[in-house]
Amino acid sequence: MAEGVPPSGSDDASARRLWWAALDTLQEQLQEQNSTTGGLWLAAPLPALYDPTLLKAMRGWVWSPNPQGLPQLGPAGPTAAPGDPYKQLPLHPDDGHDPLLVVIQPTLQVALALQGPPDQRQLLMRSDPKTLGAILSLLEQRLRADAPDQADALHDAIRALGSLQSSSAYGEQFWPVVAERLARMAPSLTLQTLRDEPGRGDSNEPIEGDQYEGGAEAELSLLEAITHEVRTPLATIRTLIRSLLRRRDLAPVVMERLQQIDSECTEQIDRFGLIFHAAELQRQSTEPAELAQTDLGAVLQHLAPGWQMLLERRGLTLQIEISPNLPAVLSDPSRLEPMLGGLIDRSSRGLQQGGQLVLQLRPAGARLKLQIRGYNPSEQGRGLGTAEPTAELGPVLSWNPGTGSLQLSQAATRRLLASLGGRLAQQRDRGLTVFFPVAGRSQC
Repeated sequence: MAEGVPPSGSDDASARRLWWAALDTLQEQLQEQNSTTGGLWLAAPLPALYDPTLLKAMRGWVWSPNPQGLPQLGPAGPTAAPGDPYKQLPLHPDDGHDPLLVVIQPTLQVALALQGPPDQRQLLMRSDPKTLGAILSLLEQRLRADAPDQADALHDAIRALGSLQSSSAYGEQFWPVVAERLARMAPSLTLQTLRDEPGRGDSNEPIEGDQYEGGAEAELSLLEAITHEVRTPLATIRTLIRSLLRRRDLAPVVMERLQQIDSECTEQIDRFGLIFHAAELQRQSTEPAELAQTDLGAVLQHLAPGWQMLLERRGLTLQIEISPNLPAVLSDPSRLEPMLGGLIDRSSRGLQQGGQLVLQLRPAGARLKLQIRGYNPSEQGRGLGTAEPTAELGPVLSWNPGTGSLQLSQAATRRLLASLGGRLAQQRDRGLTVFFPVAGRSQC
């Protein structure tokens, strides 16, 4: 893959930021295609793809190290529980640990890798048929040596894709998008430094409008970068945890702890994902999202077990009341799920142990009304808890002095919900209410 590519002077941290930006770019394109054409992927030493929808829709093979201290399962063959979306094979002791990902679909074929010594790291991307053919040939040889049946499965999976449409020109759209993503993520330190120059920071002169806007832009860019840096290791940890959960020889207590870690990672990934999107909405004008008919009641029922587990860890209970035969609303289901989880987290943060969160979904004319209210133990059945005061830390974040937690500001929450078709109505002592438009009805 590195043939003909000039050496780079990037350090490992910079190269890995580039790797994650490339993964995000590739996954977005795969999601836009809805993966209806099927496909397959091969990776090492982690699956690399971390979107659950893609992992379920595509066949995969991953070479990963055997977790230290855990015995290898049976012969050195692939491990997978029934229904798992990919096969796991062991890395050899002399294998490297640089990340590699190969994706093959009828309309898109691409290989990504990191390589080079510590001070000359570089991201490689190849999409030409000659290079991809050579890579697949090497990987098939490796599969043939480790697990012949999986080599046959890979060969059959490639044949099942039929005629492949060459994506040699993919780099022309790939690299500009990666560069744009990196530019959005990178903190604009130059703007901040200009405001803090000697002789200017102590001045009593008022800050000009463009300087203020530049500072706000820098703060939002920094916030986006921080959320990305938090989500990146959490996504890696979650992938490793899920790799362990695929084993069948773990004690129940170990499985339970690993599942708790997985849940905590997912909760924080979603939480910081919301912060990232809120900063993005604040910083740049975006096209209105395409909203679709969504069964909000079914979404709530689907998410309820996960919320119950989350609240149980905090000593809280959840009560859900959904009116029967509710119509569909207009929203974006894929983005709505983490947003609803954020509302549950926001509404439960100030509750005492033994408290209860009550979620109600009711018709309200041409809308559905989603109401979330929290009760402390002494208040159950007779009134709502008082909303705790929060300190605004800018247009996106607020700080709750009572719990010490950061959360989305009310303005940011309102913008995010509006992008999903919802309208937030929140009043002190009355919980949180969101109205969603019913699909096919004119709104008054």
